[in-house]
Amino acid sequence: MKKLKRIAVLCSGGDCAGMNTAVRSVTRTAIYYGIKVFAVAYGYQGLINGELTEFNRRSVSNIMNRGGTILKTARSEEFKTKKGRAKAIRNLNKYKIDGLVVIGGNGSFKGAYALCKECEVKCIGIPGTIDNDINGTDYTIGSLTAVEVALDAIDKIRDTITSLERIFVIEVMGRDCGYIAMRVALAGGAEEVLLPGVKYDINKICHEIKAARKKGKISWILVVAEGAGSAHNIAKTIEKKTDYETRVTVLGHIQRGGSPNALDRILASRLGADAVRLLMEGESDKAAGIVANRLVTTPFSIACQKKQESEEELYSLLKILEA
Repeated sequence: MKKLKRIAVLCSGGDCAGMNTAVRSVTRTAIYYGIKVFAVAYGYQGLINGELTEFNRRSVSNIMNRGGTILKTARSEEFKTKKGRAKAIRNLNKYKIDGLVVIGGNGSFKGAYALCKECEVKCIGIPGTIDNDINGTDYTIGSLTAVEVALDAIDKIRDTITSLERIFVIEVMGRDCGYIAMRVALAGGAEEVLLPGVKYDINKICHEIKAARKKGKISWILVVAEGAGSAHNIAKTIEKKTDYETRVTVLGHIQRGGSPNALDRILASRLGADAVRLLMEGESDKAAGIVANRLVTTPFSIACQKKQESEEELYSLLKILEA
């Protein structure tokens, strides 16, 4: 088996807390084993443009507590074309790259999967996305911190809700996935949560709000994932049907930022080191992950597919505790 001499690492798609920790782990693990590391700026687009810089141990000093990614990240329409990928492959060959580590989500892994089929460079993915929607891993880097950030915001909003006796509709990120919404709703003591792809009855929700108010309940929190509907439209409907003052808070991109929590730092460190180990062992076309606290791998073809995970158990528990 050919000895691994040079690897490249990039971040692709949406940023998340813990990406820097993963970059640090990949870099220092590779250098420990005598492998040169090249950092790619701006994801796949940077690979197309040849924006590669050799890193040393000091290049990744004091970054594991920083949010976002020092490598920058971008989405590349050009890389989705065979012509674009051909440019990227030429640059990988130019820098004599033996292995590539891609940190990102579903779209990033689809790009890595396409690249694996078109060149000889070995490629391993590290799941980094706040949505926790990658197959083959219990957790993705950034997802635990995102929930924590959103929960902290909801805890603060609750102070205003109870002081002014209002209904609040709080929108969290999650265009196609309800991971964050479901968990912050349960952990934050919300009365209701709306998830992408799950039907809801706004009339029933309004009836529950009015019935609770008659029993003396003075505040109400409804968490909505952005993909489940417009928080502003939902709030207008609730106010119209209940005649109770209703306010909206859209948490937005604060959920992507911030210093990664301890669990995300540990996860990113483990997966970064494991990605290097897998490349050294000649593995390719796979995503690193963790299941039941054990390091595992999943083929890109499976990791790229939408994660099928029911939230029924957690939703039932939320309604029991809210009752």
